[in-house]
Amino acid sequence: MVKILAGEKGEGKTKKMIDMANTAGKEAKGSIIYVDDDNSHMYDLHYSVRFVETPGFIMDDPMVFRGFVCGILSQNSDIETIYIDGLNHIMDKISDADFVSFIQELDKTSKEAEMDMVMIISKKTDELPEEVKQYLI
Repeated sequence: MVKILAGEKGEGKTKKMIDMANTAGKEAKGSIIYVDDDNSHMYDLHYSVRFVETPGFIMDDPMVFRGFVCGILSQNSDIETIYIDGLNHIMDKISDADFVSFIQELDKTSKEAEMDMVMIISKKTDELPEEVKQYLI
């Protein structure tokens, strides 16, 4: 299932997600993955959380990002949760309708793989499309 942490920049979303990933990393029986667009938080994560940095990859298209996630899933069959920071590089370049489709595709992928995805979106919750609000945590 997809879960979204939304809010404006500086509201503590990344800190909250790092805490969630660290807790999951200490308790998980499978793998916990943290995807970020830079390595500034790499050392904030528990050693059991696998960190994936994305700057070497062009991630400005929703389908490319979905393919990237599927690539991660293909490498591990025991992934419990993928935490995704820096998703705004994709979201800012697509329409609301495409964003809704993107989130629905990621939700379908997560259900098929029987794992969760938690992602940060730097946008006020009331500015998100209605169809996406069901994923807010």
